[in-house]
Amino acid sequence: MPRISLYILRQLLVGTLFISMGLACVIWLTQSLRFVELIVNKGLSIGVFAHLTLLLIPNFLIVILPVSLFAVVLFTYNRLMADRELVVLRAAGVSQWGLARPALGLAAAATLAGYALNMWFVPASVRDFRELQWTIRNDISGLMLREGAFNVITDGLTVFVRGHSADGELLGIMVHDKRNPARPVTMMAERGALVHGKTGPRVLMVNGSRQEVVKESGRLSMLYFDSYALDVGGPAGPVEIRYRDARERSLGELFAADPGADPLEYRRFIVEAHQRLTTPIYNLAFTLIALAALLSGSFNRRGQAGRVLGAVGVMVLVQAAALGAANLAVDSLALLPLLYANVALPMIGSVWMLFMPAGRWPFASLAAAGRPT
Repeated sequence: MPRISLYILRQLLVGTLFISMGLACVIWLTQSLRFVELIVNKGLSIGVFAHLTLLLIPNFLIVILPVSLFAVVLFTYNRLMADRELVVLRAAGVSQWGLARPALGLAAAATLAGYALNMWFVPASVRDFRELQWTIRNDISGLMLREGAFNVITDGLTVFVRGHSADGELLGIMVHDKRNPARPVTMMAERGALVHGKTGPRVLMVNGSRQEVVKESGRLSMLYFDSYALDVGGPAGPVEIRYRDARERSLGELFAADPGADPLEYRRFIVEAHQRLTTPIYNLAFTLIALAALLSGSFNRRGQAGRVLGAVGVMVLVQAAALGAANLAVDSLALLPLLYANVALPMIGSVWMLFMPAGRWPFASLAAAGRPT
Protein backbone atom coordinates (compact mmCIF):
# COMPACT_ATOMS: atom_id res chain seq x y z
CA MET A 1 0.00 0.00 0.00
CA PRO A 2 2.17 2.87 -1.25
CA ARG A 3 -0.21 5.60 -0.05
CA ILE A 4 -0.06 4.33 3.51
CA SER A 5 3.73 4.13 3.36
CA LEU A 6 3.96 7.67 1.99
CA TYR A 7 1.56 8.90 4.68
CA ILE A 8 3.75 7.49 7.46
CA LEU A 9 7.00 8.44 5.72
CA ARG A 10 5.91 12.08 5.36
CA GLN A 11 5.27 12.34 9.10
CA LEU A 12 8.60 10.70 9.91
CA LEU A 13 10.57 12.87 7.49
CA VAL A 14 9.07 16.18 8.63
CA GLY A 15 9.52 15.30 12.29
CA THR A 16 13.12 14.17 11.82
CA LEU A 17 14.04 17.34 9.94
CA PHE A 18 12.46 19.62 12.54
CA ILE A 19 13.99 17.85 15.54
CA SER A 20 17.43 17.58 13.91
CA MET A 21 17.41 21.26 12.97
CA GLY A 22 16.21 22.28 16.43
CA LEU A 23 18.84 20.24 18.24
CA ALA A 24 21.55 21.42 15.84
CA CYS A 25 20.60 25.07 16.46
CA VAL A 26 20.60 24.62 20.24
CA ILE A 27 23.98 22.87 20.24
CA TRP A 28 25.40 25.39 17.76
CA LEU A 29 24.28 28.27 19.99
CA THR A 30 25.81 26.77 23.14
CA GLN A 31 29.07 25.90 21.39
CA SER A 32 29.36 29.27 19.64
CA LEU A 33 29.38 31.05 23.02
CA ARG A 34 32.87 29.62 23.55
CA PHE A 35 34.19 31.75 20.70
CA VAL A 36 32.70 35.10 21.67
CA GLU A 37 36.06 36.02 23.20
CA LEU A 38 37.53 35.94 19.69
CA ILE A 39 35.25 38.85 18.75
CA VAL A 40 36.27 40.78 21.87
CA ASN A 41 40.00 40.03 21.93
CA LYS A 42 40.80 39.49 18.26
CA GLY A 43 38.38 41.88 16.60
CA LEU A 44 36.79 39.00 14.70
CA SER A 45 34.09 40.01 12.23
CA ILE A 46 30.59 38.58 12.49
CA GLY A 47 31.01 36.90 9.10
CA VAL A 48 34.17 35.05 10.10
CA PHE A 49 32.61 34.16 13.47
CA ALA A 50 29.55 32.68 11.73
CA HIS A 51 31.76 30.75 9.31
CA LEU A 52 33.85 29.39 12.18
CA THR A 53 30.88 28.18 14.20
CA LEU A 54 28.91 26.82 11.23
CA LEU A 55 31.81 24.47 10.53
CA LEU A 56 30.84 22.68 13.75
CA ILE A 57 27.40 21.61 12.48
CA PRO A 58 28.41 18.50 10.43
CA ASN A 59 30.12 17.15 13.53
CA PHE A 60 26.88 17.59 15.50
CA LEU A 61 24.65 16.01 12.86
CA ILE A 62 26.36 12.62 12.97
CA VAL A 63 25.38 12.37 16.66
CA ILE A 64 22.00 14.12 16.44
CA LEU A 65 20.56 12.24 13.46
CA PRO A 66 20.19 8.74 15.01
CA VAL A 67 18.70 10.15 18.22
CA SER A 68 16.28 12.41 16.31
CA LEU A 69 15.20 9.54 14.09
CA PHE A 70 14.64 7.28 17.11
CA ALA A 71 12.52 9.92 18.86
CA VAL A 72 10.41 10.61 15.77
CA VAL A 73 9.80 6.92 15.00
CA LEU A 74 8.84 6.28 18.61
CA PHE A 75 6.49 9.29 18.72
CA THR A 76 4.90 8.71 15.31
CA TYR A 77 4.16 5.02 15.72
CA ASN A 78 2.96 5.53 19.29
CA ARG A 79 0.51 8.18 18.05
CA LEU A 80 -0.63 5.92 15.20
CA MET A 81 -1.28 3.19 17.72
CA ALA A 82 -3.08 5.53 20.14
CA ASP A 83 -5.32 6.74 17.29
CA ARG A 84 -6.08 3.09 16.37
CA GLU A 85 -4.62 3.62 12.89
CA LEU A 86 -2.22 0.70 13.27
CA VAL A 87 -5.09 -1.50 14.44
CA VAL A 88 -7.06 -0.63 11.30
CA LEU A 89 -4.06 -1.22 9.04
CA ARG A 90 -3.41 -4.62 10.58
CA ALA A 91 -7.06 -5.52 10.21
CA ALA A 92 -6.78 -4.52 6.54
CA GLY A 93 -3.99 -7.06 6.12
CA VAL A 94 -0.87 -4.86 6.31
CA SER A 95 2.07 -6.96 7.50
CA GLN A 96 4.77 -6.07 10.02
CA TRP A 97 7.10 -5.37 7.12
CA GLY A 98 4.53 -3.09 5.52
CA LEU A 99 4.17 -1.09 8.74
CA ALA A 100 7.91 -0.89 9.36
CA ARG A 101 8.90 -0.13 5.76
CA PRO A 102 8.55 3.71 5.90
CA ALA A 103 10.71 3.98 9.03
CA LEU A 104 13.31 1.54 7.70
CA GLY A 105 13.45 3.40 4.38
CA LEU A 106 14.09 6.70 6.17
CA ALA A 107 16.66 5.00 8.42
CA ALA A 108 18.46 3.64 5.36
CA ALA A 109 18.58 7.13 3.85
CA ALA A 110 19.86 8.54 7.16
CA THR A 111 22.53 5.82 7.23
CA LEU A 112 23.75 6.82 3.77
CA ALA A 113 23.75 10.47 4.85
CA GLY A 114 25.75 9.45 7.93
CA TYR A 115 28.37 7.74 5.78
CA ALA A 116 28.61 10.82 3.57
CA LEU A 117 29.12 12.96 6.67
CA ASN A 118 31.69 10.61 8.21
CA MET A 119 33.69 10.02 5.04
CA TRP A 120 33.85 13.54 3.63
CA PHE A 121 31.99 16.37 5.33
CA VAL A 122 32.97 15.85 8.98
CA PRO A 123 36.75 15.46 8.37
CA ALA A 124 36.75 18.43 5.99
CA SER A 125 34.72 20.66 8.31
CA VAL A 126 36.77 19.74 11.39
CA ARG A 127 39.99 20.37 9.47
CA ASP A 128 38.79 23.75 8.19
CA PHE A 129 37.53 24.66 11.66
CA ARG A 130 40.84 23.83 13.36
CA GLU A 131 42.87 25.64 10.69
CA LEU A 132 40.71 28.76 10.91
CA GLN A 133 40.77 28.68 14.70
CA TRP A 134 44.56 28.22 14.65
CA THR A 135 44.97 31.15 12.26
CA ILE A 136 42.74 33.42 14.33
CA ARG A 137 44.40 32.59 17.64
CA ASN A 138 47.96 32.93 16.31
CA ASP A 139 47.57 35.78 13.84
CA ILE A 140 47.60 39.09 15.69
CA SER A 141 47.62 41.23 12.58
CA GLY A 142 43.94 41.95 13.16
CA LEU A 143 44.40 42.55 16.86
CA MET A 144 41.99 44.88 18.62
CA LEU A 145 43.48 46.53 21.70
CA ARG A 146 40.80 47.11 24.32
CA GLU A 147 40.79 50.41 26.17
CA GLY A 148 41.49 50.39 29.89
CA ALA A 149 42.46 46.71 29.93
CA PHE A 150 45.67 44.71 29.93
CA ASN A 151 45.74 42.99 26.53
CA VAL A 152 47.81 39.80 26.46
CA ILE A 153 49.19 39.77 22.92
CA THR A 154 51.42 36.70 23.13
CA ASP A 155 53.02 34.77 25.95
CA GLY A 156 55.07 37.28 27.90
CA LEU A 157 53.82 40.42 26.12
CA THR A 158 51.10 42.62 27.64
CA VAL A 159 49.86 45.97 26.29
CA PHE A 160 47.73 48.53 28.13
CA VAL A 161 46.02 51.36 26.23
CA ARG A 162 44.22 54.20 28.00
CA GLY A 163 42.14 55.12 24.97
CA HIS A 164 41.90 55.73 21.23
CA SER A 165 41.75 59.03 19.38
CA ALA A 166 39.22 59.79 16.67
CA ASP A 167 41.70 58.80 13.94
CA GLY A 168 42.59 55.47 15.60
CA GLU A 169 45.76 56.61 17.38
CA LEU A 170 46.59 54.85 20.66
CA LEU A 171 46.78 57.07 23.75
CA GLY A 172 48.50 56.32 27.05
CA ILE A 173 50.44 53.19 26.12
CA MET A 174 52.20 50.84 28.52
CA VAL A 175 53.95 47.69 27.30
CA HIS A 176 55.44 44.99 29.51
CA ASP A 177 57.69 42.60 27.59
CA LYS A 178 59.01 39.54 29.40
CA ARG A 179 59.45 37.27 26.41
CA ASN A 180 63.07 37.15 27.49
CA PRO A 181 62.66 36.19 31.18
CA ALA A 182 66.23 37.26 31.94
CA ARG A 183 65.60 40.84 30.72
CA PRO A 184 62.00 42.01 31.28
CA VAL A 185 61.32 45.47 29.86
CA THR A 186 58.57 48.02 30.53
CA MET A 187 57.81 50.82 28.07
CA MET A 188 55.45 53.77 28.42
CA ALA A 189 54.50 56.34 25.80
CA GLU A 190 52.12 59.24 25.37
CA ARG A 191 50.71 57.97 22.10
CA GLY A 192 51.34 55.50 19.32
CA ALA A 193 49.78 53.17 16.78
CA LEU A 194 49.56 49.53 15.79
CA VAL A 195 51.30 49.24 12.42
CA HIS A 196 52.22 46.35 10.16
CA GLY A 197 55.78 45.83 9.02
CA LYS A 198 57.63 43.18 7.04
CA THR A 199 58.14 41.08 10.17
CA GLY A 200 54.52 41.40 11.31
CA PRO A 201 52.55 43.73 13.61
CA ARG A 202 54.48 46.38 15.55
CA VAL A 203 53.55 48.88 18.23
CA LEU A 204 54.93 52.30 17.27
CA MET A 205 55.32 54.51 20.36
CA VAL A 206 55.99 58.27 20.46
CA ASN A 207 57.38 60.33 23.38
CA GLY A 208 58.00 57.69 25.98
CA SER A 209 60.51 55.78 28.03
CA ARG A 210 61.99 52.30 28.14
CA GLN A 211 62.72 50.88 31.60
CA GLU A 212 64.81 47.85 32.38
CA VAL A 213 66.32 46.51 35.60
CA VAL A 214 69.93 45.40 35.10
CA LYS A 215 70.04 41.94 36.63
CA GLU A 216 73.73 42.05 37.59
CA SER A 217 73.60 45.34 39.50
CA GLY A 218 69.88 45.59 40.28
CA ARG A 219 69.88 49.19 38.99
CA LEU A 220 67.10 50.68 36.89
CA SER A 221 68.13 51.58 33.35
CA MET A 222 65.87 54.14 31.69
CA LEU A 223 65.91 55.30 28.09
CA TYR A 224 63.80 58.22 26.87
CA PHE A 225 62.81 58.15 23.22
CA ASP A 226 60.94 60.25 20.69
CA SER A 227 59.96 57.22 18.63
CA TYR A 228 60.25 53.51 19.32
CA ALA A 229 58.89 50.47 17.44
CA LEU A 230 58.34 47.16 19.20
CA ASP A 231 57.81 43.98 17.21
CA VAL A 232 54.86 42.16 18.79
CA GLY A 233 54.91 39.24 16.39
CA GLY A 234 57.29 37.26 18.55
CA PRO A 235 60.92 36.32 17.86
CA ALA A 236 61.74 34.94 14.46
CA GLY A 237 61.99 31.21 14.33
CA PRO A 238 60.81 28.11 12.50
CA VAL A 239 57.16 28.08 11.54
CA GLU A 240 55.22 25.84 13.88
CA ILE A 241 53.28 23.14 12.06
CA ARG A 242 49.84 22.40 13.41
CA TYR A 243 49.25 18.76 14.23
CA ARG A 244 46.12 17.23 12.73
CA ASP A 245 44.28 14.88 15.06
CA ALA A 246 42.19 11.84 14.14
CA ARG A 247 38.96 13.79 13.53
CA GLU A 248 40.62 15.83 10.77
CA ARG A 249 42.01 12.92 8.78
CA SER A 250 40.38 10.95 5.99
CA LEU A 251 39.54 7.28 6.38
CA GLY A 252 42.51 6.31 4.21
CA GLU A 253 44.90 8.35 6.35
CA LEU A 254 43.56 6.74 9.52
CA PHE A 255 44.07 3.19 8.27
CA ALA A 256 47.49 4.11 6.84
CA ALA A 257 48.80 5.44 10.17
CA ASP A 258 52.27 4.27 11.18
CA PRO A 259 52.00 1.95 14.22
CA GLY A 260 55.63 2.59 15.14
CA ALA A 261 55.39 6.38 15.46
CA ASP A 262 53.19 6.66 18.55
CA PRO A 263 51.34 3.51 19.73
CA LEU A 264 48.62 5.44 21.58
CA GLU A 265 47.98 7.80 18.67
CA TYR A 266 47.95 4.84 16.28
CA ARG A 267 45.26 3.11 18.34
CA ARG A 268 43.22 6.31 18.40
CA PHE A 269 43.44 6.56 14.61
CA ILE A 270 42.32 2.96 14.11
CA VAL A 271 39.42 3.30 16.57
CA GLU A 272 38.34 6.54 14.89
CA ALA A 273 38.36 4.79 11.51
CA HIS A 274 36.15 1.95 12.76
CA GLN A 275 33.83 4.40 14.51
CA ARG A 276 33.27 6.14 11.20
CA LEU A 277 32.22 2.80 9.74
CA THR A 278 29.85 1.90 12.59
CA THR A 279 28.24 5.14 13.80
CA PRO A 280 26.00 5.66 10.72
CA ILE A 281 24.50 2.19 11.29
CA TYR A 282 23.03 3.44 14.57
CA ASN A 283 20.35 5.12 12.45
CA LEU A 284 19.11 1.64 11.55
CA ALA A 285 19.74 0.19 15.01
CA PHE A 286 17.81 2.89 16.90
CA THR A 287 14.96 2.77 14.38
CA LEU A 288 14.67 -1.00 14.77
CA ILE A 289 14.65 -0.66 18.57
CA ALA A 290 11.74 1.80 18.36
CA LEU A 291 9.85 -0.37 15.87
CA ALA A 292 10.39 -3.53 17.90
CA ALA A 293 9.00 -1.84 20.99
CA LEU A 294 5.82 -0.56 19.35
CA LEU A 295 5.01 -3.05 16.58
CA SER A 296 5.66 -6.22 18.56
CA GLY A 297 3.10 -7.69 20.89
CA SER A 298 -0.58 -6.89 21.14
CA PHE A 299 -2.50 -3.62 21.41
CA ASN A 300 -3.04 -2.11 24.88
CA ARG A 301 -5.95 0.30 25.39
CA ARG A 302 -4.20 1.95 28.34
CA GLY A 303 -1.29 3.14 26.23
CA GLN A 304 2.23 2.05 25.42
CA ALA A 305 4.13 3.86 28.17
CA GLY A 306 5.94 0.70 29.25
CA ARG A 307 7.10 -0.05 25.73
CA VAL A 308 8.21 3.53 25.11
CA LEU A 309 10.21 3.68 28.34
CA GLY A 310 11.73 0.29 27.59
CA ALA A 311 12.83 1.42 24.13
CA VAL A 312 14.33 4.64 25.51
CA GLY A 313 16.21 2.67 28.14
CA VAL A 314 17.63 0.26 25.56
CA MET A 315 18.67 3.13 23.29
CA VAL A 316 20.46 4.92 26.13
CA LEU A 317 22.26 1.72 27.13
CA VAL A 318 23.38 1.09 23.54
CA GLN A 319 24.64 4.67 23.21
CA ALA A 320 26.53 4.43 26.51
CA ALA A 321 27.97 1.07 25.50
CA ALA A 322 29.20 2.60 22.23
CA LEU A 323 31.21 5.20 24.15
CA GLY A 324 32.55 2.57 26.53
CA ALA A 325 33.52 0.22 23.70
CA ALA A 326 35.42 3.01 21.94
CA ASN A 327 37.39 3.82 25.10
CA LEU A 328 38.20 0.15 25.67
CA ALA A 329 39.31 -0.27 22.06
CA VAL A 330 41.75 2.63 22.43
CA ASP A 331 43.40 0.71 25.26
CA SER A 332 43.48 -2.54 23.28
CA LEU A 333 42.73 -2.97 19.56
CA ALA A 334 41.75 -6.58 20.29
CA LEU A 335 38.46 -5.15 21.61
CA LEU A 336 37.56 -3.49 18.28
CA PRO A 337 34.86 -6.15 17.59
CA LEU A 338 32.91 -4.62 20.49
CA LEU A 339 32.18 -1.59 18.27
CA TYR A 340 30.49 -3.83 15.72
CA ALA A 341 28.81 -6.11 18.26
CA ASN A 342 27.28 -3.11 20.03
CA VAL A 343 25.43 -2.04 16.89
CA ALA A 344 24.76 -5.52 15.45
CA LEU A 345 23.24 -7.21 18.51
CA PRO A 346 20.44 -4.63 19.06
CA MET A 347 19.59 -4.85 15.36
CA ILE A 348 19.43 -8.65 15.40
CA GLY A 349 17.37 -8.66 18.58
CA SER A 350 14.97 -6.04 17.24
CA VAL A 351 14.44 -7.87 13.93
CA TRP A 352 13.79 -11.08 15.84
CA MET A 353 11.21 -9.32 18.04
CA LEU A 354 9.48 -7.77 15.04
CA PHE A 355 8.85 -11.07 13.28
CA MET A 356 8.56 -13.55 16.15
CA PRO A 357 5.12 -14.86 17.22
CA ALA A 358 3.04 -12.35 19.19
CA GLY A 359 3.17 -12.58 22.95
CA ARG A 360 6.75 -13.92 23.16
CA TRP A 361 8.65 -10.63 22.87
CA PRO A 362 10.33 -9.08 25.95
CA PHE A 363 8.02 -6.04 26.03
CA ALA A 364 4.95 -8.27 26.19
CA SER A 365 5.13 -8.48 29.97
CA LEU A 366 5.04 -4.69 30.21
CA ALA A 367 2.00 -4.55 27.99
CA ALA A 368 0.28 -7.38 29.81
CA ALA A 369 0.79 -5.65 33.14
CA GLY A 370 -1.43 -2.79 32.05
CA ARG A 371 -4.02 -4.93 30.25
CA PRO A 372 -7.46 -5.10 31.88
CA THR A 373 -8.47 -8.50 33.21
